[in-house]
Amino acid sequence: MKLNALLLSSLLLLFVSCKKDNGTVSPQVPQVLSASTMLNVAYGADPAQKMDVYLPVARTATTTPTIIMIHGGAWTSGDKTDFAAYIDTLQRRLPGYAIININYRLATFAGANLFPTEETDVKAAVDYIFGKKAEYVIADKFIMMGASAGGHLALLQAYKNASPSVKAVVDFFGPTDMADMYNNPASASAPPAGIALLMGGAPPSALYTSSSPINFVSTTSPPTIILQGGVDQLVRVQQSTTLRDKLILNGRAEQYIYYPTEGHGWVGADLSDSFDKIQAFLTLYVQ
Repeated sequence: MKLNALLLSSLLLLFVSCKKDNGTVSPQVPQVLSASTMLNVAYGADPAQKMDVYLPVARTATTTPTIIMIHGGAWTSGDKTDFAAYIDTLQRRLPGYAIININYRLATFAGANLFPTEETDVKAAVDYIFGKKAEYVIADKFIMMGASAGGHLALLQAYKNASPSVKAVVDFFGPTDMADMYNNPASASAPPAGIALLMGGAPPSALYTSSSPINFVSTTSPPTIILQGGVDQLVRVQQSTTLRDKLILNGRAEQYIYYPTEGHGWVGADLSDSFDKIQAFLTLYVQ
C-alpha cells in the first residue's frame, strides 16, 4: 500500500510539473487581422454620404496609415467609382495602407448643396473615420488624396483643420484660389458662371476667402505633392505653382510634378510615373 501510494504521489507530481512546464513555454501566437472591404458605409444621413472602406491584412492601431480619396467633377458631378480603378494600384504599391474612398453631396444647378456643403461633408467623413479608428484598427495617420475638385477639398481639409491631423496631401490639379478661378478662367470650358453658381455669387466675398486652400497654408501645413498638367483646360497651372510657392515660403515639405503636354488628367506612362512619385513621397513623409 505504501509503495502504491508513493507511486501515485510521484505520478501526480510529474503530471502537475508537466502541465506547469507546458503552460510556461507555450508561445503566445499574435492575432493577425485579415483584409476587409466594406462598401457604401454611411457617414451621414444623406444617401450621398457614403464611403468604401478597404482595410489591409495585418493592420495595427499604431502603424497603419489611411489614404482618404476624394473624387472630382467640378463639385457638381462625379462619384467615388471614378477612383475605383486606382484602388488596386494603391494596394499593390502601398500594401500596408488602409484606403477609404468617399462620396459627398453635389451642388446642383437648381441651387442645392452650394458650397461649403462639399467641404463640410469631407470633414464629416474624416471625423467619422477618426471615430472608427479603433474599430477599424488603423493609426491616427491620415493622407488626403483628391483630383480636381477633390484635390481642392483634400487641401482644404488638410490645411484648415488641426484635428484630425493629416500627415500628407496628394493633390491632382486641385483649385487653390477660388477668386482666381472666377477672375482668370483657364478656358471657355471653365466659365466664371459655374464658380459663381457654386459660391452663391461673384467675388469678393468671405466665402471665396474661406474656400481657398491658398489662404490656409502655414508653417504647420502637412507635406504636399502637387501634380499638374501643362495644358489643363479647367485649372490653370498657376493654381498649382502659387500653392507650391507658398508652401516653400512657409518652409513646408512639397513636391511639384509637372507634365507639360498633359491636360486635366492623364493615363499611360505619365500616370504610372505619378504613382511612382506618390509612393516615394508617402514613404518618405508618412512615418
